[in-house]
Amino acid sequence: MKPAPFVRHVPRTLQQALAMLSQLAGQDGRILAGGQSLVPIMAFRLAKPAHLIDINEVEGLDRLDSDGKALTIGARVRHAAFHGPVVDNPLAALLTYVARHIAHYPIRMRGTFCGSLAHADPASEWCLTTATLGATMIARSTRGTREIAAKDFFDGIMSTALAEDELLAEVRLPLLAADAKFGFNEFSRRAGDFAMASSLVAYRVVDSKIAEARVGVGGAEPSPRRIAEAEAALNGQPPGDAAFRAAALAASDAVDPLEDHQTNAEYRRDLVRVVVRRALEHSLQ
Repeated sequence: MKPAPFVRHVPRTLQQALAMLSQLAGQDGRILAGGQSLVPIMAFRLAKPAHLIDINEVEGLDRLDSDGKALTIGARVRHAAFHGPVVDNPLAALLTYVARHIAHYPIRMRGTFCGSLAHADPASEWCLTTATLGATMIARSTRGTREIAAKDFFDGIMSTALAEDELLAEVRLPLLAADAKFGFNEFSRRAGDFAMASSLVAYRVVDSKIAEARVGVGGAEPSPRRIAEAEAALNGQPPGDAAFRAAALAASDAVDPLEDHQTNAEYRRDLVRVVVRRALEHSLQ
């Protein structure tokens, strides 16, 4: 199929882009960056935006740098930017490992980090990453700038706290401690498919005990989130099989699983237990 007719607008500055979005959002205007989510649903006419605001020529939205506290990722930064280390911090290795699991190579070359967050698919690896690590989303509009914590950003399946005239201009990911460990695991029926459940974990080991544990789960609920019950099962325990199994069980008990054409709630809950345990086991490698 072919998309419905639309008008493409190509701003050169952020101010122009925001002005266009302010004017056209009410006419079903959409931001176009990588287009790896939007263009396919347009082709099937599941979305029929009258206007596309193509931000690929906007200066400054390709920003990818660190101030020593956080990594700033602009709206034009592609998934492929993380195929190699982008900062001298354990966060770089984490992002590189996670990026390998995103769809397929051609999609990673075009799709964007911020676009994935704005799309807010529950199975998105970057949505899980930002929710687990406590990122800050920077939304800009002609009305000003708004900072949104990751825990407040995701608002259900493919729904966010962004207003229709706001552009997700950048994301700030806090750097990890120098001695931080991380692990990631996801389950999908085929390589490159959307994950039915995924987990990202990060923690430190202080005096042979786990500290500052973060356990995130994605794909299993309408939005990714940290699982406090699993984190409590880890903190203060020596890293190893007993603590990892306890945390995985706590996570599976805590989620309210989605049901869809692929699986029922019981199966997805069991997947959560498996991906959390495997992510924790990966953290020791």
